[in-house]
Amino acid sequence: MPYFTATDGARIAYDDMGEGRPLLLLHGLMAHRGFFERQHELADSFRLIAVDLRGHGESRSPGEAPTIEQLAGDVTALVELLDLEDAIGVGWSLGASVLWQVLTGAAADRFAGAVIVDMTPRVMNDDSWRLGLSEDACEARRRAIEADFPTFANAAGQAIFAASNAEALAESAHWAGEEFAKNEAGAISALWSSLVQQDFRSRLGRICQPTLIIHGAESHLYGSDTADHLVAALPDARALRFDHSGHSPHFEQPGPFNRAIRDFAASLPRVREHPTTTA
Repeated sequence: MPYFTATDGARIAYDDMGEGRPLLLLHGLMAHRGFFERQHELADSFRLIAVDLRGHGESRSPGEAPTIEQLAGDVTALVELLDLEDAIGVGWSLGASVLWQVLTGAAADRFAGAVIVDMTPRVMNDDSWRLGLSEDACEARRRAIEADFPTFANAAGQAIFAASNAEALAESAHWAGEEFAKNEAGAISALWSSLVQQDFRSRLGRICQPTLIIHGAESHLYGSDTADHLVAALPDARALRFDHSGHSPHFEQPGPFNRAIRDFAASLPRVREHPTTTA
């Protein structure tokens, strides 16, 4: 498993497998690159790069508390290090916020498309925004993380799946909770605080890449109205609902999810044409 070293000395772990158009996989809060294992079959026609975001999995965060901006900086550095071109970014939950930051930064022209999985451009509601979570709910999560992180993490692992599939996914839910709980509570608390401060609404109009919005019909976090908002706010976007998924369609319905990725990729033009080498 390769690592790269960020400018502050943080070691960022990632997987790099397969050949073809790069597919950059960015996980949600408390998860890690292993939550995309069911997408490994896509390595038959894509170059899969799955990252452990700073503060998660095998990418620990030294020094100061991590922020969304730092995570995006790490991803940008990795994209440039690997010299990725014509890439598709796949951002699930927290990973979507990181991807939006990247797509409005210096590495934006390295991407041909984006896939957003069950995320809102603003997590915390206010008087003019109701497509996220209430201020009380955001604060309650912060307190729960700090008070008893293992209990919070295990409950969150259960909650990412659709209630209608609870029995079939019981083992996966138990695994997810255990994996969530392996993180450092301080890093997760800092990232949650950073996440609820983000507001990407004004940036969406600057994202020119075609975007596929994937959401679970049984998500306990965000509904179809959030997906509709993203479709309206992004210059080139469409939504796809997974009727038997909660917050993690890529895990709950991997077959349809992977087919959607293949179909979406096939619809994208190449951003950069590479010169043909002749003998």
